[in-house]
Formats: sequence, C-alpha cells, structure tokens
Amino acid sequence: MSQYDAPFEIHVHGDVPLRAEVTYEQIQEALKPLWSYAGAKSLADGAESAYEEEPGIRFDPKERMLTMCWTVSGDLDFRQQLDEMCMSLNELAEEGAAIEVTFYDAEFDEEEAGPEEEARDDFLMMFVGPTPAAIMQVQRDLLVQDVVNLMERHFDASELDGVVSEIDKLFSERFDKLVSSLELGKPPRGNGGGGLGGHGGGRRPRHLH
Repeated sequence: MSQYDAPFEIHVHGDVPLRAEVTYEQIQEALKPLWSYAGAKSLADGAESAYEEEPGIRFDPKERMLTMCWTVSGDLDFRQQLDEMCMSLNELAEEGAAIEVTFYDAEFDEEEAGPEEEARDDFLMMFVGPTPAAIMQVQRDLLVQDVVNLMERHFDASELDGVVSEIDKLFSERFDKLVSSLELGKPPRGNGGGGLGGHGGGRRPRHLH
C-alpha cells in the first residue's frame, strides 16, 4: 500500500521506561512491527515520522526511555502490528506505560463532506508492562485522573476519596481474579512449576487495597 492510497494517518504516542540491560538490538526487534510496516529495513531507517515536526521514535540511553511520537500511513490492519509490538515491549519494560494510537481518516474532506458524513477517526489506548499488575496500575492511575478531572467540576477534590476507593476496589477485584486464574493453571509444587514468575504479577499494584 502506498502512502497515497492509505485510508488513515496513524499516530503512535507514548513513553515506555525500559530495563537497564535492554540493548538497542532488542528495541529494534520489538519495534519491528512498526518500522517494517512503514517499509523500512531497520529501526534507524524507519524511526522518522511522516511529519518533520514530530520527533519520531527515539531512545534515550541515559534515561532508559523509549519515546514514540510517530505517524505512518496505513489501514486498520495496523492494529495487528500494535498487538505484536506490545507483546514484545512487555518483555523490555521496566514499568507499566500507556501508548496512545490515533487513526485519522485521510480520505475525509470536511469541506466537501455532506452534513451527515463523519470522519472514520478512531482512538486506541494500549498498555505495556513487565507484569499484569504493572499494566493494571497504569490503567488505574489514568482512570482515577479522568474521573477526578471530570468530577472536580462539581465537587472539591477532598470529597472524591470515596470515588477513588471504589475504583481501587474494582481493580483489586480484577487483580484477584487474574491471580486466581493463573493459580488454577499453575503446576503443583515440586514439579518445576514456575508459579506466577515474571508474567503473573504476584504483587498487588499499589493503591489497590
């Protein structure tokens, strides 16, 4: 697909803290679904965004931070690339992080569109992290921020402690169900079973009391 007939401009935005031992080669491999979709042969070749004013895909070795502000032309099949990227970044992430993905309808012309026509714009929020607990923590923090921002129009922040507690309760229940489902599939002790290990997130996320 050429950039001229691609129905969407797709913007990927997020900051992902990476583990200290992660190498550039690992980052390049994890992000291959992105740069290969753009038709590049390497991360260095595909890191530049379609828009010059955007920094593209950058890695700060000192801060161990992967920064993405990158646009590519494409179609809805790009969602598969995102799933593959997130699975790979889970293995490299030091903490949980959110990645925003926006699909802009490149074929929609507001001036020529009829009164009932709407752009096919879409928005996704994706999450990566070393454990399910780390991912849930990011989801919880974003939800609390959104709810508090909305409700502070009508209530003082000091009045919202109960609302935050209820959100924590919901995430705590979800976390407990996740742990229970993983425990059911865990091999008996003594048979080499690894338990929750690095994928189960055996530690409850903070705030989720």
